[in-house]
Amino acid sequence: MSKTAVHQILRNRKQVITGADYNGEKEYHRFSHGNLYPHSILHKKNCDYCDFLSGPSGPKEQADYVDALLEEINAAEEGKGRSVSSVFIGGGTPSVLDERFIGEILNHIRQKFQIADHAEITIEVNPGTADRNKLQAYRTYGINRLSIGLQSPDDRELKILGRVHNYEQFLETYRSAREAGFDNINIDLMSAIPDQTYEGWIHNLRTVAGLDPEHISAYSLIIEEGTPFASRTLNLPDEDAEYNMYEATAQILREYGFEQYEISNYAKKGRECRHNVGYWIRQDYLGFGLGASSLYGKERFANTQDMKKYLENSRTPEKIREKEPPLTREDEMAEFMFLGLRMTRGISKAEFERQFGSETDAIYGDVLRKYKSMGLLLEENGRIFLSREGIHVSNSVMADFLP
Repeated sequence: MSKTAVHQILRNRKQVITGADYNGEKEYHRFSHGNLYPHSILHKKNCDYCDFLSGPSGPKEQADYVDALLEEINAAEEGKGRSVSSVFIGGGTPSVLDERFIGEILNHIRQKFQIADHAEITIEVNPGTADRNKLQAYRTYGINRLSIGLQSPDDRELKILGRVHNYEQFLETYRSAREAGFDNINIDLMSAIPDQTYEGWIHNLRTVAGLDPEHISAYSLIIEEGTPFASRTLNLPDEDAEYNMYEATAQILREYGFEQYEISNYAKKGRECRHNVGYWIRQDYLGFGLGASSLYGKERFANTQDMKKYLENSRTPEKIREKEPPLTREDEMAEFMFLGLRMTRGISKAEFERQFGSETDAIYGDVLRKYKSMGLLLEENGRIFLSREGIHVSNSVMADFLP
């Protein structure tokens, strides 16, 4: 597994955060639970920083895409007889879809898989794309968690990012969601936005935390190749400012009752996103839709990004999947380490030994000693985790676990 492969795995997770996946609550029973991620690539407009796969959202395109998605779900062979504890409908902007399509997708999932009684069922929503009636329909369909893509409560920053909503539209969506009965809501926030100051970020944090959501995903802007931002000269916060923004995030959100459980995610007690956790502990997940990624057993695969090919072949999954070579034992151990270390609780040495029959020190002793001596890795109560300083250089640390 190369460093490029690591980047792609982490990037796939980034798509999952804004997209769609098949995740669930593992509790270290590897083949008993799973996660589902139906993926909508439909957008009103791509933001200037976004390089995610997207497509048009007219009525015909919506209907054609959903028909293909349902055919893929029906044709999937994986997951038969398995309990699914998390369904995450993302994209794209799935809330652009007519709500009846969301109902059809969930009906097909329930017919195909065993959805656990207390499954976490999330849909991503962009402000201005889901009114009260649509949100109430989501509740009727069994959706019990929303992830709202705010990014910033500052209208000036929203314009810089190329977002099509304003803060008042977000507030309207958030209030409507509460009125519809949603008691588990995530809000996405972005730091290190062009022209953003440290003080501005602190104000954004306190503004959103003061709304009392159950979960906040706070991540920094990354300039991706091929995006409008990549072709511009941007006034970005320097490294010191970005460092201080990140450190302040955990401190301030703790004041409001949020605990950091992953590098970019903060939750009230018991409200950690199962979809997120399932990914980092390598629980199997199935992604459905154009460009969706999956991990099932020892196989990683992703669907084609060619819309024509997807629409014509979705009922034959093998024709739309682009598979990677089967994971070796060394690959699985490396993933266990570099994905698990994104969690603030880190990895369990006992669980590593249970899964792989070897002690972590026997496989990674040199790497562990190196980063412990540098103060970037810590060990306590049988768990290995990144220190605060280690989090800031986490990609470099994780890359050293590659075979």
